Amino acid sequence: MEISYNCWHGCHKKSEGCMHCYVYRRDESIGKDSNIVYKTANFNLPIKKDRYGNYKYPKGTEFMMCFSSDFFVEEADEWRKDVLKMIEIRSDCIFFCITKRPERILKCIPDIDEYKNLYIYCTMENQKRFDERAPIYLNLPLVKKGVMIEPMLEFVDISKYLDKIDVVSIGGESGENARTIDFEWVKSIRQTCLDHNIEFDFHQTGAKILVNGRLYTIPRKLQHLQAKKAFQNR
Repeated sequence: MEISYNCWHGCHKKSEGCMHCYVYRRDESIGKDSNIVYKTANFNLPIKKDRYGNYKYPKGTEFMMCFSSDFFVEEADEWRKDVLKMIEIRSDCIFFCITKRPERILKCIPDIDEYKNLYIYCTMENQKRFDERAPIYLNLPLVKKGVMIEPMLEFVDISKYLDKIDVVSIGGESGENARTIDFEWVKSIRQTCLDHNIEFDFHQTGAKILVNGRLYTIPRKLQHLQAKKAFQNR
């Protein structure tokens, strides 16, 4: 069972991949400033109980954290310790988040190796950000090391760190101003992962994808489905 858990909302654009951030698009449509970081009403979601005193979300629940923020955004430093306590209490569940701020992980959680049910993946949208973030992120004592190339803005050479990566997950960019992903980039990295026994996932095509020289526009509701189908017969 997966459940969205946005303990806080709001973030600051960090790099090129943030240009067309879906959170900013959504907030702008309702007149909200995405730069304002605040705790949400669901802050205590993992430890909420029903009227019988049982946890609302059972053992094995996967809490997908901070998909409208970044777990390591600076404004959340005072709140993070309370979330970490809940992660300890709910050791029977998995907590998953994605960050563009790997340089803050050990600063914020010095004992990160003790959180066996906390999975932190890092976004590296182009070669510049991969070369910047991978040396930091991939040397951390994490349970599982996942590289998220999303939105994929160009081909990324991951060959320097193949012995450190557990998972590579690729996604294109959504929205009407989406930048194009080339399926050849995806296929190349997938083959590298297959050759080195690294888990691979193409989880989203994005709105614009180039396949065999032809540009396709994919409706939002089909982007995950089409990505899932991409390698079914390969």
